[in-house]
Amino acid sequence: MTKATRALVLSVAVMAGLAACHSTVVRQTGSSGGGRVVSQPKYGQTVRVQRGDTLYGLAFRNGIDFRDLAAWNGIGSPYTIYPGQTLRLYPSSGSRPTTGSATTGTAPRPAPPPATSAPKPPPPQAAPVNSGFSWRWPADGHVIGRFVPGDATKQGIDIAGSGGQAVRAAADGVVVYSGAGLVGYGELIIVKHSEAWLSAYGHNRKRLVNEGQNVKAGQQIAEMGSSGAAREMLHFEIRYNGKPVDPQQYLPKR
Repeated sequence: MTKATRALVLSVAVMAGLAACHSTVVRQTGSSGGGRVVSQPKYGQTVRVQRGDTLYGLAFRNGIDFRDLAAWNGIGSPYTIYPGQTLRLYPSSGSRPTTGSATTGTAPRPAPPPATSAPKPPPPQAAPVNSGFSWRWPADGHVIGRFVPGDATKQGIDIAGSGGQAVRAAADGVVVYSGAGLVGYGELIIVKHSEAWLSAYGHNRKRLVNEGQNVKAGQQIAEMGSSGAAREMLHFEIRYNGKPVDPQQYLPKR
C-alpha cells in the first residue's frame, strides 16, 4: 500500500468515527407508543377472568387503559380472554431465573432478591382540555351526583330521571361492553370513541345495544333504571386512557 493510499484510508476511518460520535439514537420512554403515557401499574396484583368478563370491562374496572392491559398480558386484537385466565395488572418483569440443573439433579435454589428496586409507576397523564369530540348529554335530568377526583365512588356524574327514560350515546363510537358483570354499575354499557376515549352508562333498566355495534351521538342505547342503585338515575363516566375525568368539563353547558 502506497503512502497516499494509507493516508486516504486513515482519512475515511477518521470521518466514519466522527459520524458515529455525532449520531443520535432516539429512545422512547414512559410510553406504550405514539407518545401515550402508560397506565399506572398495580404491581403484584392480578385478576382472574370470570364468565362474561371482557378485556375492556376488566380494564375499566381497574382504571387501566385496555391497550396496556392487553400488552402486559400478551393479548392481541380482538382481545379475546377466557374464564379462569389470570391477567397481570402490571408489566412483566422479564425472564424467569433458572431454578436448578436438569442434568445434575441439583435441588432448585431460591432466586436471589433483585438488586434494583421495583420500577416506579409513570406519572399520570392529564387529559387534554379538548377531546376532539362534540359530546352530548346522555340523558335529560338534573345532576344529583358530581365527579370527585380520587374518590372511587364518584368517578362520574349521576343524572336523575325516571324508569324507562331514554339513555343516549354521548358521541359516535362502538359498543365494547354491554352487560352486568361490573359490581356497582348494574346494567352497564361502555362505548369506545377512540383509542383514548371511552364513555360509560350505568344503572340501566334495559340495554338496547350489543358489543361490537356502532352507535351515533344522540342514539338511544338504553332505558334508564335503578339496577345497582337506590333510585332511578344514569351514572355517566368519561375516561381518558383508562382514567376517569370530569364529564362536565366536556359536556355542553346547560
